[in-house]
Amino acid sequence: MKKIILFLAATLLLSSCNIFHDKNEVLRQPLNQESLEFAYFAWGCFWCMEWIYEWQEGVFDAVSGYIWWKELTANYNLVSTWKTGHREAVKVIYDPEIIDYPRLVELYWTQIDPTDPEWQFADRWFHYTTAIYYANDEEKAIAEASKKALSDSKKFDKPIVTSIIKATPFYDAEEYHQDYAKKQTLKYKTYEKGSGRADFKEDVWSEQAEKLESSTWKTQAELKARLTPLQYKVTQQGWTETPFDNPYWDNKKQWIYVDIIDGTPLYSSLDKYKSWTGWPSFTKPIAINSVWEREDNTLFSKRTEIVWEKSGAHIGHVFTDGPEDKWWLRYCMNSAAMKFISVDDLEEQGYWEYVKTFQ
Repeated sequence: MKKIILFLAATLLLSSCNIFHDKNEVLRQPLNQESLEFAYFAWGCFWCMEWIYEWQEGVFDAVSGYIWWKELTANYNLVSTWKTGHREAVKVIYDPEIIDYPRLVELYWTQIDPTDPEWQFADRWFHYTTAIYYANDEEKAIAEASKKALSDSKKFDKPIVTSIIKATPFYDAEEYHQDYAKKQTLKYKTYEKGSGRADFKEDVWSEQAEKLESSTWKTQAELKARLTPLQYKVTQQGWTETPFDNPYWDNKKQWIYVDIIDGTPLYSSLDKYKSWTGWPSFTKPIAINSVWEREDNTLFSKRTEIVWEKSGAHIGHVFTDGPEDKWWLRYCMNSAAMKFISVDDLEEQGYWEYVKTFQ
């Protein structure tokens, strides 16, 4: 009875829609593991570095760790007490046929204050200073040219002090530091905002970051051609699909849900639960970078809309009537905005890095 009442109430508010059929593959390109290369960057706390690179198409993984200086070992206790001379850094594992080194460097600048010689934002002391570590002469030339271009642009009144250094051994950080933004999403959001990094990036780098990302998005005409009518109406026009009449509301299979437009991972089945609302519901996103929130004043109420940060595509809404032990959050999504990737398809579609999430 509860299911029927919810269905009738929702359909009174929503326009009628066609049943969603997943006929389109996402655009994410499979990676060639045999051609993967490594790039190393330091820009303060490594929690802030991983996810920036991990959502880039062509990046296989981003690993938190420690780099530089002469010590043969490094761990968090040693590095954070200045006993080794290492910096916190990230190792980016990427496919150069999909994303090249210059783009990685350009993206790097949009995440830091390159004029601070002592630390980054609230993160103090040497191990939080910035540096690009090159593996060969070509990478060195690219990094130096990029740094000079930034300096010549006069974007900053102060000198650009980020170091460009020959790469030295990289030590993976402890497991509890890996994928922190994914594991502790709410804590990470609070930290990034409180440290001053989030505001600095918005104030100083938002235009450049948007330009860097804009080349990946398809025009509306292209989207209309490759999406079903319902997928287009949901993602581009903010429609909500019919409850209990969509593919994923009661999907019990495991693995991940990705954005229908370009395959960005959005949610994990580990965080999915039966809310009996008629739409797939989750307690959190799979990664901090997957979604963004904005105010929605339609349907005679104030709600919090969930959109895909890079394109602004509508995905669903977040409410505060979820499980008590999960911060009361219910991410109520549209099946039409997502594609489900099962365990059998992860490797073929380039999502190897998410296998470990379920192990």
